[in-house]
Amino acid sequence: MTDRIVVLGAGYAGLGAAKRAARRLRGAGARVTLVNAADRFVERIRLHQLAAGQRLPDLPLAGLLDGTGIELVVARVTGIDPGSRTVRLDAPPYELSYDVLVYALGSAAELDSVPGVREHAYTLATADEAVRLGARLAGAGEVTVIGGGLTGIEAATEFAFTRPGLRVSLVSGGLIGEGLSARARRHLHRAFRRMGIAVRERTPVAKLGPNGLLLADGDELPAETVVWAAGFRVPGLAAAAGLATDRHGRMLVDRSLRSVSHPEVFGIGDAAAADRSGRATRMACQTGLPMGICAGDAVADLLGGREPRRARFRYVWQNISLGRHDGVTQFTRPDDSPLDAVLTGRTSAAFKERIARGTVWAMRHPGPYRP
Repeated sequence: MTDRIVVLGAGYAGLGAAKRAARRLRGAGARVTLVNAADRFVERIRLHQLAAGQRLPDLPLAGLLDGTGIELVVARVTGIDPGSRTVRLDAPPYELSYDVLVYALGSAAELDSVPGVREHAYTLATADEAVRLGARLAGAGEVTVIGGGLTGIEAATEFAFTRPGLRVSLVSGGLIGEGLSARARRHLHRAFRRMGIAVRERTPVAKLGPNGLLLADGDELPAETVVWAAGFRVPGLAAAAGLATDRHGRMLVDRSLRSVSHPEVFGIGDAAAADRSGRATRMACQTGLPMGICAGDAVADLLGGREPRRARFRYVWQNISLGRHDGVTQFTRPDDSPLDAVLTGRTSAAFKERIARGTVWAMRHPGPYRP
């Protein structure tokens, strides 16, 4: 009897899991099906570059899957029925049955935490969103980026670098680069001043309107174009299917990345809460790709009659680009807390570019992962 493995989502985690499982199960009579809403692999860590008007490599999933035996289904997932072990889709074949399911549907922009975001803000969670924002910026004179995390920092600095005449503002409800070391944050602010980026920290936004922001302290801030980078959400499909999730909708998984409520389901990437300390993992390819490889190994173990091995991965750094010729690489402890060690400037920018290119190489060749 053929074992049916269905992987939902072809981001860093899902693509890595599918290819790893197919490689481990080659010759074992298993069938791996990868479901994704688009036929291209999206380098999510480069979407700020796409929005800034830069061209990114075209990465068809068919090419990345060539020779693996994996079946690609381009469709959106509309539902999961763990009882019958089926997945519902919005396009042919409309339904897929599975013996083992890998849930890797990632995350999207959080549009409902502040009134007006859905109606008036641009986002950067998908390639289509980045292209739409890029078209808007082509004729804009000003842009306000909301969010002091990595997405907001990289977007604001990329826009300022690529379009020197564009007035760029960065607004954050807390510290910009919170979680980085003081040394790393000092470099960020030097870069902001050099690029002419207007910065407002500890300034929560209460509401977005068609012409600007209402701040929590009652002040109003005019804004021509607003980019919302202040939060992400995961799909509600896992919770709707009755799979155990946390309060944010992330699938609760054990140390082998198996659902704590449905052991035939694995959860990886942004849509799973899998940190060894019980916290949610950081949303990054640095965690997504290792989780995918670990899940692929665990699926092969399960179908081979072995106890799935525990996933083991640790944090090493955070890479933040500040335009094309500057950056901050914050080295971290395994629990993601910052060390005082940082790289900055062109060295950091070159290091991040090498990592980004290496990640695509790893998508083509998901070999052994050793933490």
